[in-house]
Amino acid sequence: MARIMAIDYGSKRVGIAVTDPLQIIATGLTTVHSKDLIEFLKTYMIKEEVECIVVGEPKRLNNEPSDSARFIEPFVVHLRRTFPSIKIERMDERFTSKMAFQTMIDSGLKRKARQNKELVDEISATIILQSFMNKIT
Repeated sequence: MARIMAIDYGSKRVGIAVTDPLQIIATGLTTVHSKDLIEFLKTYMIKEEVECIVVGEPKRLNNEPSDSARFIEPFVVHLRRTFPSIKIERMDERFTSKMAFQTMIDSGLKRKARQNKELVDEISATIILQSFMNKIT
């Protein structure tokens, strides 16, 4: 089997998470700068087989797209054009940053470590991926 990847896309940073090849466990992979994302993905996919990319879909509480959707939608179009053989899915990402921050508190990270926005993005991507995996099983 191939991996599933999740992307928590932001205008500055992008959190990335992947499953193991058997698609059992979601794990944070890294955080990259937005401008470097496509090159990172190309390099990663040379080494690892990815069958699906799940991109977080930012929504408001009323289920309408949030303000950040305006820069995520063009990215998704570009992603589909760059990787036409890979299935692209969307997953609601409401509250993932808050859940990631709470996860950091619950795991005992000190205040200084919790201020690491890259770690928050990576954990958010992991939460998006785990939510997607729960949905498809």
